[in-house]
Amino acid sequence: MATDWLGSIVSINCGESLGVYQGRVSAVDQVSQTISLTRPFHNGVKCLVPEVTFRAGDITELKILEIPGPGEIRQYGDLQQTELGIPGVGCQVSTNQNGTGKMLKKPTASSSAPQNIPRRTDMKNQDVVISPQQQQCSKSYMDRHVESMNQSKGFRRRHNSWSSSSRHPNQVTPKKSGLKNGQMKSKDDECFGDDIEELPDTDFDFEGNLALFDKAAVFEEIDTYERRSGTRSRGTPNEKPARYRHDENILESEPIVYRRIIVPQNSSKEFCTDSGLVVPSVSYELHKKLLSVAEKHGLTLERRLEMTGVCASQMALSLLGGPNRLNPKNVHQRPTVALLCGPHVKGAQGISCGRHLSNHDVHIILFLPNFVKMLEPITNELNLFSKTQGQQVSSVRDLPDTPVDLVINCLDCHENAFLRDQPWYKAAVDWANKNRAPVLSIDPPMCEMEQGIDAKWSLALGLPLPLGERAGRVYLCDIGIPQKVFQEVGINYHSPFGCKFVIPLHST
Repeated sequence: MATDWLGSIVSINCGESLGVYQGRVSAVDQVSQTISLTRPFHNGVKCLVPEVTFRAGDITELKILEIPGPGEIRQYGDLQQTELGIPGVGCQVSTNQNGTGKMLKKPTASSSAPQNIPRRTDMKNQDVVISPQQQQCSKSYMDRHVESMNQSKGFRRRHNSWSSSSRHPNQVTPKKSGLKNGQMKSKDDECFGDDIEELPDTDFDFEGNLALFDKAAVFEEIDTYERRSGTRSRGTPNEKPARYRHDENILESEPIVYRRIIVPQNSSKEFCTDSGLVVPSVSYELHKKLLSVAEKHGLTLERRLEMTGVCASQMALSLLGGPNRLNPKNVHQRPTVALLCGPHVKGAQGISCGRHLSNHDVHIILFLPNFVKMLEPITNELNLFSKTQGQQVSSVRDLPDTPVDLVINCLDCHENAFLRDQPWYKAAVDWANKNRAPVLSIDPPMCEMEQGIDAKWSLALGLPLPLGERAGRVYLCDIGIPQKVFQEVGINYHSPFGCKFVIPLHST
């Protein structure tokens, strides 16, 4: 009879268009040739409707996954009391000692939510005895469908895996006891034997639960408690701990004095270093007196020229790209530097710089006009420069027409202002302005004196002069003047260089 199959768990294949449904049989209508499943699953996903009905023409294949006992059929007669189990989870069956029947133990349904495990105090197992005739009928029926049940095992394993991964976060997974003691097994069944009533359709709302936590109120409560108890185990959210650089001392020391260079007269312009030290400018007369006293104590002009050349060449190498440009892999891209020098000490400083650059595999083109008599420092520097790979020219027409990597300007002088009226000076200035290469000026004159070439960088010696805007960014180099020489000319001096010989200066 059709009513004998009520409560059975079946799998209905409706073809590729409708898919596969699993559920418990709730009604079978022989007249209209329909079958209804309660709490169905469609392709492994729980349906939103509590019941679906299929016509015989829509069913391609029907498989019976589980057959309930007579007591369970009476339970499933009322749809309000039905409970859909996960396919593959059946009743526990044991054989009596006399072999005349089977004892089916099925825990009753629980109406508790999946998140909580109900505390059952009066739960009892229901014992249903099946007669030998019913047992033989069920056995013959199971023989006919053993093959279909084997095929459905794969689906049951996949469905069990899916249901395990989609459980609610607060849901406890039932565990089966491995003890053979009947009493302990009965207690486990009372605690963990309930079937899952339903699975949640929505995910857990983490954002909503997090919004319930008032972080500011909790921190305020903790701070109030710590202030009352006088304890402080951590920093408050509004406190920002002090951060130190790798070269800063975390221990308290004496206050930092940033003005450690004091000149005898008020300077018209002041600079500061990267560390904040104040470097005042000095007048040309005081700077000239400082160099004269240093020369009297042994810092001769030759030593000063050599020191200036080394510092200027180091700065020029850095401006040319440093190790990224000057390495063995770039021998085909040697940088080219045009060196414009006048017939004075400033020009000798430029020639010394060109000699050091040429020694570092930089292509140097030295421009120096022809004069009948040259100063001795220039003659000595030219003799050394002639031993390098550098090129010397005396006419602007011999300078390259294409832009060079760097132009070093040593044309200007503090005393001989009449040189600016010479044709070679004007031609050299015009060439530098048209070449579009960046310009580095070595020891440029003060801002009152007009310069023909706008520099991007300027290098001052010892202490800076009050340079104007056309000098560009000012750098300061250490030429080796001792501290007591500064004190002799009335300057309270403390070196601002630190670990470097060339440092940048910033206008204040």
